Amino acid sequence: MRIANYKKALPLMRIPFSVYLMPVYWFGLSTLREPFSAARALGVFVVLHLLAYPASNGYNSWFDRDEGSIGGLERPPQVTPELWHLVVVFDVLAVLGALLISPVFALLLAGYLLVSKAYSYDRIRLKKYPIISTLVVVVFQGAYTFLMTQIGAGAAQHEVFAPDNLLIALVSSLFLCGSYPLTQVYQHHEDARRGDRTLSLLLGVRGTFAFAALGLLAGALVLGAAYLGRHEPHFLAVFAVATLPVLGLFGRWAWQVWRNPAAADFRRTMRMNQVSSVCLSAAFVLMLVLRHWPR
Repeated sequence: MRIANYKKALPLMRIPFSVYLMPVYWFGLSTLREPFSAARALGVFVVLHLLAYPASNGYNSWFDRDEGSIGGLERPPQVTPELWHLVVVFDVLAVLGALLISPVFALLLAGYLLVSKAYSYDRIRLKKYPIISTLVVVVFQGAYTFLMTQIGAGAAQHEVFAPDNLLIALVSSLFLCGSYPLTQVYQHHEDARRGDRTLSLLLGVRGTFAFAALGLLAGALVLGAAYLGRHEPHFLAVFAVATLPVLGLFGRWAWQVWRNPAAADFRRTMRMNQVSSVCLSAAFVLMLVLRHWPR
């Protein structure tokens, strides 16, 4: 019976939802010019996407106790004590796994996990504050994770902290700044019921799409300048082609929402997340292959 309870709680860890966060990982690796450890990079992937992100998702569900749709789950199951046990196990395994990769990576990961808990923890609950919570998410799921991935993969310190690399790390946060409010746009009622004043709720439905467009445009412009500054116009071309489906889908969705705000629903949000994640991940994987494929 206990095992069955854990199986019921496991979906709230939302492991498949981690696919939406993969682009930052591939982005970080794709910009490294010098060789890095493939084994360590694989370990970083496992720790982040199979342990750390699910632990954060489960912790968020423990405190939110959502009754409506959440990212990756249209009908979330009821929260039970077994969820808390899973969160603790995943947290411990994530830190232990990170230690096997490197102590520095483990320290950075522990920092990420603590911040993610402050986001949801009821006595702190950064999620209640629209500006602070947005800054925390775009920094820690963006540039912080970008650099943490590179450090975990064994990249040289001088390359990680090179000005051009830090500029591209900033791009990952700009993209998150544009896309993050879109993940909240269908949850206005649920967030308001809990007293969470999210950025999307503050902006309104149409304002969320306008803000997203500006954030994504800013990220694309800075990325274009960064690639050209690094004399990598071919990577800029790969990015431009890969994001065409994303632009088309976003434009069509924004047009639907402008006519009818009810179009900002769970299914369209998840479709946007899926398409953008797959397209961006494919682009960065291709860049990674082009950069390091034996010649």
